[in-house]
Amino acid sequence: MIRKAVNGDLGQIEKIFDLARSRMHANGNTTQWTEGYPGKDIIQKDINAGFCRVLEDENGVYGAFSLLPGPDPTYRVIYGGQWLTDGDYGVIHRLASDGVHRGVFAETVRYCLGLFKVLRIDTHKNNRPMIGAVEKAGFRYCGVIYLDRPGDNERLAFELDTAKQNGKGTD
Repeated sequence: MIRKAVNGDLGQIEKIFDLARSRMHANGNTTQWTEGYPGKDIIQKDINAGFCRVLEDENGVYGAFSLLPGPDPTYRVIYGGQWLTDGDYGVIHRLASDGVHRGVFAETVRYCLGLFKVLRIDTHKNNRPMIGAVEKAGFRYCGVIYLDRPGDNERLAFELDTAKQNGKGTD
């Protein structure tokens, strides 16, 4: 089940993000989520805004992500390509799981497509597991975007347009 996160979920979400950072580093992605990002303040802000979601089962919360409506300021300029669409879209940010549950990305995408027909996501070029999940879910690579923060801020950008996937769009 996916639901909006509440303040009582904060501690578990922080643990999940800590686990995700450790897995990223162990898999050679040492520069994406550094210095405690995303931290308590960002998670709390997303919860307060109604953007943060948690995945849970009978044993508790096992994943978290934020779903924001576009336009996303960091997606305004894209390099080496272009977005598939110009209309409304949702953005998946800060997705992580406990590492035990499988299919978390697919479950997240199904949920998000119930709210938006077009989704965008970005990830670091060294985040091979996420790139694989994004491509398996049918997202198309669109180009490179840059985050508005210091450090290693280059990200690969992807979009999923269900109308085009179903043959209803035009190319």
